[in-house]
Amino acid sequence: MTLPERTRTAAERLQPLVAAVQANCHVADARHATELTLCTYLLQMREFFRWERGLPFGAALARHEVGAWLAEREALWEQVQGDAWQPLPLPDAGPPADPFDAPAVNARLGGTGLLYGAGIGAGGRPDFFLAELHARTQRDGLPVAVAGHELARGLLAPPAALADEHGNARIVLRRESIARWAWERFEAFRLRPAAGSAFAAAAEAYGLDRDLDAALPRLVDEQAEAALLHEIGEYRVGRRLGPAWAALRQALPTRRGELYARALRDLLADFDVTLPTLLARGADRSLHLWFAAFDGVRAQLYPGLPAAWRAWRGGDGGAALRAACAAGRRHFEALAQDLLRRHAAGGDAAAADIEARLTAAQAICRG
Repeated sequence: MTLPERTRTAAERLQPLVAAVQANCHVADARHATELTLCTYLLQMREFFRWERGLPFGAALARHEVGAWLAEREALWEQVQGDAWQPLPLPDAGPPADPFDAPAVNARLGGTGLLYGAGIGAGGRPDFFLAELHARTQRDGLPVAVAGHELARGLLAPPAALADEHGNARIVLRRESIARWAWERFEAFRLRPAAGSAFAAAAEAYGLDRDLDAALPRLVDEQAEAALLHEIGEYRVGRRLGPAWAALRQALPTRRGELYARALRDLLADFDVTLPTLLARGADRSLHLWFAAFDGVRAQLYPGLPAAWRAWRGGDGGAALRAACAAGRRHFEALAQDLLRRHAAGGDAAAADIEARLTAAQAICRG
């Protein structure tokens, strides 16, 4: 991996920590990479190869090199799948740290210029990273840590996360993940251009096809702000639904049910904060990219929402989008409260019925 000069000395001094974090990333990948679809897996592995080799976006990847690396990585995963999580050797001469206790690790990393992240994602997948600390700030009373260049990471690298443990909420943003997400979308768009799509509008607005290197920093800055708005929305929705929502989600019998529960909360966060704020600010580029990423379960739950984006693009001043956000907020809030009542009444025994309702046609917002 090629590291920037200003990071090299610290990275060499902290190499045992970097190695331990990367080892835990390998274990997490070994246990969960098979959960991805084949197409997603191959695309993610291709970009993971690019990151490990320190290759710039757009650099041609030799197929035989990627293939050999892929075989080696899968062989490594086979070896480490059953390994225990490694404690983290920190530079303060104290005892090794719990790899899941990110606040404690970061408290002991003070002065190193590094940021550590750890959490549990969809399907119980652990996520770890170690990066340069780009910035620390506060928004809406929440501490925000921004990661820059990443020294250790796993196959999947979510661009933003809200950690809300024991009443101590914090937000983490990962700039490299945002940049890689944008690059992957742009590369796919160039292979299969879709005129009139939300990503086509974003690519034109940012000038991605004219000068990617010049456009990408601005895109990352603006998407970091959009991601931050989403996490603030997640925090507010989490406070409104309470800890009972996490208990409900954990009780759901299948991964499909968990994905729907996460999508419902994501939509509420964006209807509460992200979309109204971007619309009020006139953040056209960020709105294009939000809709470019509107897919999967979220799109299944609200199939009519892109029509509001098209109306906004057509010059309605955002009236349809504001109305769609209000309708979505009412619908999904009512659905969430109904599911919470059922879980409160029936406990985990009601989980199968709750999942059936969450994934039924009645859960879809018709606008």
